[in-house]
Amino acid sequence: MKKADMEYMQRAIELATQARGRTSPNPMVGAVIVKDGKIIGEGYHKKAGTPHAEIHALAAAGNEARGATLYVSLEPCCHHGRTPPCTEAIINSGIKRVVIAALDPNPKVAGGGLQRLKKAGIDAEFGLMQEAAMELNAVFFKYIQRALPYVALKTAMTLDGKIAAGSGDSRWITGPEARQHVHQLRNIYDAIMVGIGTVLADNPRLNTRLQEGQGRDPVRVIIDNQLDLPVNSIIAQSSREQPSLVFCGKEIDEHKASELSRLGVEIIKTDLENGLVPLQEVLAILAQREISSILVEGGAELNASLIEQGLVDKFYWFIAPKIIGGREAKSPVGGSGYQFMREALELSIRDIKSLGRDILITAVKSS
Repeated sequence: MKKADMEYMQRAIELATQARGRTSPNPMVGAVIVKDGKIIGEGYHKKAGTPHAEIHALAAAGNEARGATLYVSLEPCCHHGRTPPCTEAIINSGIKRVVIAALDPNPKVAGGGLQRLKKAGIDAEFGLMQEAAMELNAVFFKYIQRALPYVALKTAMTLDGKIAAGSGDSRWITGPEARQHVHQLRNIYDAIMVGIGTVLADNPRLNTRLQEGQGRDPVRVIIDNQLDLPVNSIIAQSSREQPSLVFCGKEIDEHKASELSRLGVEIIKTDLENGLVPLQEVLAILAQREISSILVEGGAELNASLIEQGLVDKFYWFIAPKIIGGREAKSPVGGSGYQFMREALELSIRDIKSLGRDILITAVKSS
């Protein structure tokens, strides 16, 4: 591979990121068409059901695409889904070479797009910047391969590891820069999950507050074993504007359930396990609804349950330069915890950044 190949693929990946949080349940994909050392067309997939990246790039290149090279961050599709197969458009365009970063894990593609291009006489290859392309679409890869959403857990704590003072007061641990970053995170995840304890303590809205026209509100998912969600809560009262899914047990107050339903809250009943909503089942139900990513902003017990069950893929850990102290002040992860250091969950740090006076550590589970 030439240095230029790397540069063009990097551009394709950069293009793909422009649709972060907007393509679900599809992947983010970017495409660049090059001829005689010059970019003549580029594009990215903007939203599920709309033309794919390759189609946008081909449209921009027009007739000049004949004899050119296409760089694409994910294998072109070869099946009819919400849109026609991209492989046929590529073949018909006269493109002579296709460089693919990563193969599509979707069983309907899974190398079939690459083989279709080769069969048509196109010089097609894959693997250039594969790791970067797979990391870009970590959400999509998990959703397709395991039929589960990608789960990211966000928490904010003081330097001494507290998420609230002993009184329960937690506003605000972090400063305005960190809190604004949280809204940017909400903007790119399909759903936001909290436990009922967080709702009762904070009465949150759980929406996205960015500059007008830039934000998208995630679906709100509430884990509420006994259906304790107040009818007069902000979440219940705004459920016609922002969808709210409440997962609870089957032995609940049906009159209250009817009141919440009239407000637009969707109530999903499950068989409780040891008195708790089964989180694995919750994730499977959300995946069936094409919710492919979840940002968890729960309290210590929900965090602990998700971690203990191995359901968290990514961590956003905000640390504020404050010390609260107090034996009763909660830490970010409750539960029974691990009994020995060798059992501790190992993470790989991907990024550390400063946000005002605070620090954000981003990490994923070690492979």
